[in-house]
Amino acid sequence: MKFLFVHQNMPGQYREMIQWLADQGEHEIVFLTQRNDVKLPGVSTATYKSHHQPAADAYGLSKDWEAAAGNGIGAALAARQLEARDGFKPDIIIGHTGWGELTFMKEVWPDVPIIGFFEYFYRTTGGLVGFDPENPPGEHAGFFAHARNTVPFANIDVVDLGHSPTYWQRDRFPKSFHDKIYVSHDGIRTDRLQPDAKASIGLGRLPKPLSRDDEVITYIARNMERARGFHVMMRALPKILSERPNARILMIGGNETSYGRESTHPAGLRGEMEDELGDSVDWSRVHFLGRVPYGDLCKIIRISRCHIYLTMPFVLSWSLLESMSMQATVVAADVEPVREAVTHNETGMLVDFFDPDALANQVVDVLANPGAYAHLGPNARAHVVETYDFLTRCMPEHARQINALLPASKQLKI
Repeated sequence: MKFLFVHQNMPGQYREMIQWLADQGEHEIVFLTQRNDVKLPGVSTATYKSHHQPAADAYGLSKDWEAAAGNGIGAALAARQLEARDGFKPDIIIGHTGWGELTFMKEVWPDVPIIGFFEYFYRTTGGLVGFDPENPPGEHAGFFAHARNTVPFANIDVVDLGHSPTYWQRDRFPKSFHDKIYVSHDGIRTDRLQPDAKASIGLGRLPKPLSRDDEVITYIARNMERARGFHVMMRALPKILSERPNARILMIGGNETSYGRESTHPAGLRGEMEDELGDSVDWSRVHFLGRVPYGDLCKIIRISRCHIYLTMPFVLSWSLLESMSMQATVVAADVEPVREAVTHNETGMLVDFFDPDALANQVVDVLANPGAYAHLGPNARAHVVETYDFLTRCMPEHARQINALLPASKQLKI
């Protein structure tokens, strides 16, 4: 079969699916993207450039659509070139709707089915906007949120089928979308992400590697930002470190802002929080590791005695499910998207996002009374294997949905 994947940041959510398809050795796979620095075995990369970018002073309410339309035209013109130059016409197109890249694909191939990834629908309640009292929405927030949804509204009729990884994400979209969107996670390779009691990792300023013998607490986010509760995590540090004198905190993530308001501090939110906390924290036991290679990330999770996952109501991070797959003892924010994956006192412990004292107390208790929480890690792994495993749950469902759009002669073998 001939697949065309479309995502400006290759491979995006399709990392596992593409590898699975390529490993079958019987498909032609082309990935249309803005990146030219990623090569995947068995996959041909085609790049596109946005046909138009909005000016810096473009009207705010139409700026996102203007950028999306530029991406859409750029991707469509590149798709035309794939057929004209290389003779490539896909049997199916799979891509992300959020940046507009799929918007004009039916103008190129009206008879080719499209599955579109619907990640997030902006509203002023129930999500990022308006959740944090330290960052109240402006008076025009509702206008901007609704304007950002122009892209999914334009794409729901373009695609033959939509896809969301969680029910919470699907349910953010209007009910008129729901019948067209199936729910299945991108998938977790639980066969690879298993616990390892012998795991260890060295840190430059420590004389010996850290292991399960050490009291390690972990926090992971793409970026250390408010949307992922970094400020709450930092405010919990004084109590955690005071009551657990041998504990070390390993923080993984960049110092940028992916979602929401940026800190005005010259050193970003980390600098802002360090100034706020001052000498109330023993900084010698807090390790900011930045972004680390995936193999090191897994080692760090495997040595963790307590893994902290904080987020406002937003897209669920892969790192939470990966940590659960590796049998981590998770303390997480009690918000709706997390509750879809974590059941309190069964597969993890949930705490009020806004209460750093409650977070600290729960982490301290997990470390002080490990026997009382010993059931959480095995239960978490069992739940992820049952619900989110790529090979046995997610990919078979994706394959069924793909096959429903194709003639029998083109269908995937499940």
